[in-house]
Amino acid sequence: MAEPCAQRVDFYVLGERPVDPVLCRLTEKAWRAGHTVFILAQSERHAHHLDSLLWSWRQESFLPHELDGPDAESPVRIGWASEPHEATQVLINLTSEAPPFHARFERVAELVAGDEAQRALARERYRYYRDSGCDVHSHDLQGAP
Repeated sequence: MAEPCAQRVDFYVLGERPVDPVLCRLTEKAWRAGHTVFILAQSERHAHHLDSLLWSWRQESFLPHELDGPDAESPVRIGWASEPHEATQVLINLTSEAPPFHARFERVAELVAGDEAQRALARERYRYYRDSGCDVHSHDLQGAP
């Protein structure tokens, strides 16, 4: 049985836009607002890619982050295949399923990009969150700069 719902879930519909720049901007915005962030990667390899990405995505920007673990202290943590070791406020889900531990977070962000199969999985997650009583919102970023 899934945990009770997170307070708010936001779906960011990217269409053909690449995920990485949107992920970086969203993470930076949450961090600058004083929130702690957990990014749930698709795999360990993907987590290492995101770790490198967040170090180098913009020269004028710094996002304090690290891979999640028992000793992790950064306000932005990247994990895969399990729930975070410490509580954080914002979950950015990059997997194809709603994490069973999503209720631990004040907010959940779902980035929706890719082909029709990926969008179909996102619609399933949307229905799951909505049917669980979450406050679900959708943001169409397909035409945004």
